[in-house]
Amino acid sequence: MAGHSKWANIKHKKSRNDAARGKVFTKLIREITVAAREGGSEEANNPRLRTAVLNAKAENMPSANIDRALKKGSGELPGESYEGAVYEGYGPGGVALFVEVLTDNKNRTVSEVRHLFNKYHGSMAETGAVAWVFDQKGLIVVPREGVDEEALMMTALDAGAEDLVDDESVFEIYTPLQEFDLVRKALESDEYPIERAELTRIPQNTVPVEGQIAQQLLTLLEMLEDQDDVQRVYANFEMDDQEMAALTA
Repeated sequence: MAGHSKWANIKHKKSRNDAARGKVFTKLIREITVAAREGGSEEANNPRLRTAVLNAKAENMPSANIDRALKKGSGELPGESYEGAVYEGYGPGGVALFVEVLTDNKNRTVSEVRHLFNKYHGSMAETGAVAWVFDQKGLIVVPREGVDEEALMMTALDAGAEDLVDDESVFEIYTPLQEFDLVRKALESDEYPIERAELTRIPQNTVPVEGQIAQQLLTLLEMLEDQDDVQRVYANFEMDDQEMAALTA
């Protein structure tokens, strides 16, 4: 498994503590608000919004918070105006990093992101420098417990999925972008529990890291993901599972 995929699962598990959950809620609220503003507040006609609301519910976000974010996005309530941006760069060991943000102040955000890169042994790069490393895919995560892998695979593949990965406690289902919503609906129709569903970026190639470089890289990733405006960070690294477990304990 690519290191970033394992890292994402670890971060998701850590998000269940109260302090981290507040950060997760903030990011999800921004995503719901922007999705509603750009594609309308009807989930049936807005796949991005439907996915954002699904993920918010999976994190046990109160319905009142979701409704308020929807109303801010539709203009029924006043709220900040967020816009998306991406920043690219390199981490320790030459690992490619792709950072997605939603911000109400691009100048502030790019300054803070650049500071984190510089402080934690990385460097920002020009637009397009590393984007080519990553393919955009759909990702649907289903808890492993009580799920028959073969039946799940058949449902997913019949609906248009590309691959299913067994990652110990969960199954990760990868889809082409255009099939993402169809696969998600098929899984819901067959009543599979969905832990999260999102658009992700999969590296075409990876860079092995270990020791001090691995520690520095994980620190940079954590600092970037902790930044309020950053929604997602993608990285093309490979790391021994035991070493990652030790460094993230």
